[in-house]
Amino acid sequence: MPAHELEFSTFPSGHYVDLMPYQYGREVCEPGHAFGPARRSHFLFHYIISGRGLLMSTDGNGTKRDYRIGEGEGFLIFPDQVNTYVADLDDPWEYTWVEFDGIRVRDDLETAGLTPSSPVYRSLSSELRARMVDEMRYLASNRDASPLHLIGHTYLFLDYLLRSVDHPSEQPAGKLQGFYIREAIDFIKERYQDDITVEDIARCTGLNRSYFGKVFKAATGASPQRYLIGYRMSKASELLKLTALPVGEVGRAVGYPNQLHFSRAFKGTYGVSPREWRRNNT
Repeated sequence: MPAHELEFSTFPSGHYVDLMPYQYGREVCEPGHAFGPARRSHFLFHYIISGRGLLMSTDGNGTKRDYRIGEGEGFLIFPDQVNTYVADLDDPWEYTWVEFDGIRVRDDLETAGLTPSSPVYRSLSSELRARMVDEMRYLASNRDASPLHLIGHTYLFLDYLLRSVDHPSEQPAGKLQGFYIREAIDFIKERYQDDITVEDIARCTGLNRSYFGKVFKAATGASPQRYLIGYRMSKASELLKLTALPVGEVGRAVGYPNQLHFSRAFKGTYGVSPREWRRNNT
């Protein structure tokens, strides 16, 4: 692959809640080639095939930190994290990447020890690392495969990433908070069609609303109310695309008995009305 050459593709269609790939690719960088400073909307993982470079990113406290990363290592960019990465002047890196997101992704990554304050990937298992890289290359070179096929290989990539990581987290407090978040997310998935409130979600975890809200936002990056709306709207978009249900019925199916309230929430999330979104996506 000649320098500087870039190949990438984006996920073709659909919106999936548990795990959603966004783009994937591979790049051979010229000396000093830089990207940023920038913020990403989703998780973005780079694996260094050869060469080396520098990652400059903010940690969990917003402090800027530098990480020198080379062949066989990788780095993870978190949503809304400010970062810049630069190829080495003498030995510029070649990397492959996957951008992805999902309702449990942050918790899974942090349980494995990958956090905004610890973004560097180092593998404990060369076999699992090789399988992870194979999946990343597969995604980048099979852009015409069906969405479900690509999601399946994204699951394999994430599985190998998590199982190969060198420094799993062992913080009991973090694990306990992760338990509360999983309980809350499971409650939302099971009851989003009902008239539930943030108080109901907090009650299912046994935490008071104020503390629950802080823990939830720290773990997911969104308030419980915003997360609930986002989940409902993702389900609504699936129904609008895959069924012929009237807009009012779609709203009721995701917990909005009032069609006007549903339309406002949908437009607030996607920027267009449910009817316009359906015209553009079916």
